Amino acid sequence: MTSLLWTEQEAEQMTAEELILASYERFGDKLCLTCSWQKQSSVLVHIVAELGLDIDVIELDTHLFFRESYETRERLVERYGLKLIRPEIITVAEQHRREGPNLWERDPDRCCHIRKVEPLLQVLEPYEAWISGIRRDQSPSRADTPKVQHSDRYGVWKIHPLADWDEKRIWAYIRVNEIPFNPLHESGYRSIGCIPCTRPISPDEEERAGRWADSDKLECGIHVTSPLSSQGAT
Repeated sequence: MTSLLWTEQEAEQMTAEELILASYERFGDKLCLTCSWQKQSSVLVHIVAELGLDIDVIELDTHLFFRESYETRERLVERYGLKLIRPEIITVAEQHRREGPNLWERDPDRCCHIRKVEPLLQVLEPYEAWISGIRRDQSPSRADTPKVQHSDRYGVWKIHPLADWDEKRIWAYIRVNEIPFNPLHESGYRSIGCIPCTRPISPDEEERAGRWADSDKLECGIHVTSPLSSQGAT
């Protein structure tokens, strides 16, 4: 396991900018940032640009995103000159052929594994560290997220610069810096994923309550710390 130049406790005291800069100084071109074009993606892309860092940006596109998510991507690409890395993923039609139609309705864990986890495993192979936008206030399942942790599952360090930011701070940063953001956030979609598995929510619900709302599923699987199961493998 590649070591850090600072302790995980020291990372907790760093600002988002300090942690990203320290990670870049440690990992260089072995550091990447993943984006799914939610508000956290907007913030992280802006911070990286403001720091003047050349960090690979990986788009986790399931081919089932909302039109607004793709439009947000294009605005961010244009403003910040992003060159996106896109992992290979089977088409939705091919998934229908292999797994049957509308897998997301019958087995959402399996669908997420095929369309998110497997592509991420593939694309992370050249890297030693991965910046993600998850935050502690998003849901109970993320409440204990450290700013830095090693993932045996992916064989990389996971960097969470925004772990201690709340939703209010995210929005304040976006407004002050006039950063492009996904307009669905203004229509009740506080957390945005794939079209079949995302719905708008009311202000009193948890931020991620609109994801897989008709099931007990809480996470897509890419941030689960447990080893990959044989059931999930193709």
